[in-house]
Amino acid sequence: MSNRLFPDDVLFAQRLLSCCGLYEDTLDGDWGQHTDDADKAFHQQCDQIAANVATFDTRTEANIRTLLTPVQPLCRESLRRIRNSGLDARVISGTRTYAEQTVLYRQGRFGNPGPRVTNAKAGQSWHNFGRAWDVGIFRNGAYLKDGPEYARAATVGKIPGVQWGGDWATFKDKPHYQVIGDFGTLAAVRADFEKGGR
Repeated sequence: MSNRLFPDDVLFAQRLLSCCGLYEDTLDGDWGQHTDDADKAFHQQCDQIAANVATFDTRTEANIRTLLTPVQPLCRESLRRIRNSGLDARVISGTRTYAEQTVLYRQGRFGNPGPRVTNAKAGQSWHNFGRAWDVGIFRNGAYLKDGPEYARAATVGKIPGVQWGGDWATFKDKPHYQVIGDFGTLAAVRADFEKGGR
């Protein structure tokens, strides 16, 4: 299949597919027939969710389709409401593998260039478990790094079940939205994800 989910980290893909109830085989990091079948079913479910809720630009679609299937409808409905409020909002980040999270964490640290963009190491972000996305606001096609538009977006984007990073007491993250479900802590969701929700 040409559009494999997380092709550079098969074990991560298997965990996410398993958490969606689509993969029941061994979590072994080997892309075999069972993983391929689960991946195809995942993409079919993504298509159905999009058809049921709303579809968006190519980048947004690619990022939403990295989220857990139970999270995708919430993301789509939240973004639909933000866009209907008159803001040009797009999902600019979805699920990140542990390796991708490490790269982001190292930015601005250990002599690496760029500003610090996260305090979360690998396995310490809701993005690592298919439960978080970042929204970017654009004006006349230009990305706005900050501004009152992000708070305005949250007034309609915080739907039941969705939390907003702008409400955090420290390191407010206004582009960030997440669905924690029944998990009260990162440790709990990480343990569940790493065993594939089993």
